[in-house]
Amino acid sequence: MSRTHYLHLPLRAEDVTRLEIGDMVLISGQVTMTIGLPTHQRMVQMLDAGEALPVDLRDGAFFHLSCYNREAAAGGHEALYLNPTTSTRYNAYMPRLIEGCGLRLVGGKGGLGSSSVEALRRQGCIYLSFLGGGCTLLSQSIRGVVAVHWADYISQFRLVTLEVDSLGPATVAIDARGNSVYEQLHARAAEQLRRLQKRPA
Repeated sequence: MSRTHYLHLPLRAEDVTRLEIGDMVLISGQVTMTIGLPTHQRMVQMLDAGEALPVDLRDGAFFHLSCYNREAAAGGHEALYLNPTTSTRYNAYMPRLIEGCGLRLVGGKGGLGSSSVEALRRQGCIYLSFLGGGCTLLSQSIRGVVAVHWADYISQFRLVTLEVDSLGPATVAIDARGNSVYEQLHARAAEQLRRLQKRPA
């Protein structure tokens, strides 16, 4: 039976290892996001070079959420919306980021590959699935823009940190033990296909 958890960042390892696939979470605190492939590549290059990222992500959250942000009339930035994108396109970079940044939460849509799942297990981190098309609901959690880095990119590719209150709900789709709802669904579908193929014509 799924449970609902209220998570307040930053998190300890025990805060995430107790969560199981199917659990629902609402997240409060500072979360960092981007949907840019070059942004992921830049982050990995900095880690490999021993350089500090512009935001400390240790024990924090890094999400594949599109965030349109712009300069506000009163100064600083404002974020207008949040919307999840497909995480599998970042498979080449996520194992390095999960462990290199010391993350506790990652998320988006569609899950991550096997190398990322292993990195989640080693790090003590979980993958959260956000509601596709849930822009209106997710955007209600925005409380302010903490920082915008790499403004040389288009808005959605920048590395953006927001203050959020009860972001979600999101579903634990890959837990810190490597259990994956995507793998379970794939196995169930494969078994169903085998049964159908065995039926007489």
